[in-house]
Amino acid sequence: MLCFAFSRQVEAQAPFYTDDIGVAEKGHLHFEANNEYDWLQESAAPNLRQNTANFKVSYGLINNLEVGFDNQLITIFNGATPFFPETAFGYGDLDLSVKWNFRKEHKNDGWPAWAASLNIELPTGDSKKQLGSGITDYYLNAIAQKSLTERVKLRINGGMYFAGNTLTGAVGIRNTSGVVFTGGMSLVRDFTPRLDLGLEVYGAVSHNFNLGRGQLQTQLGGNYKLRRNLSLDIGLVGGFYQASPRVGPIIGFSMDF
Repeated sequence: MLCFAFSRQVEAQAPFYTDDIGVAEKGHLHFEANNEYDWLQESAAPNLRQNTANFKVSYGLINNLEVGFDNQLITIFNGATPFFPETAFGYGDLDLSVKWNFRKEHKNDGWPAWAASLNIELPTGDSKKQLGSGITDYYLNAIAQKSLTERVKLRINGGMYFAGNTLTGAVGIRNTSGVVFTGGMSLVRDFTPRLDLGLEVYGAVSHNFNLGRGQLQTQLGGNYKLRRNLSLDIGLVGGFYQASPRVGPIIGFSMDF
């Protein structure tokens, strides 16, 4: 009851992969949890399906800067193979992050708001079961956000894994050397004070630009505010190329307190 009484208004980018410029307010926590069930590409065989239950916690350390962590409970369903268990289950890799919103959007100058984040993902998941990547990831992401109208926001991300890969279980680019480039764009509209819906395109490619082994996916999703501090997040992902899921629904919630 105290958490709800002293809550802040939710401004989350979930369920989209494209990040927004929002950070947790100083001295406050932001929590996200979602579940994604993916049917994988045929090229991912013997992996058939993957369920990823993700949770993320962020804390406003100072004004406009947050620190956080996230992890996943991953279940991978495999076909008959002597190398992998029929079902692999466990925690994935632990991700530590810091995010800085260094420029707000101003109506008169026409420039977008800017933020940047740095993520370090530790190899805590069991790589023998494909639950973890087996290497430490270092990822830097730049975020731009612009209000096209009072109800429509455009968000653009551009990032680089200067060491590591994008793997989450069996989904993502498996890379052990060189860099991986990522990019995303989402367009979100507020239809009512409670409901917003949007469309996203997100992708990644390794340093040799092998598109066949790359990641490209779209998502239709949005948020419904149940309370000022609590939102229901839903989405549907459709992917192309080896590193993306074929299709996958997402459901979760975001909360500020």
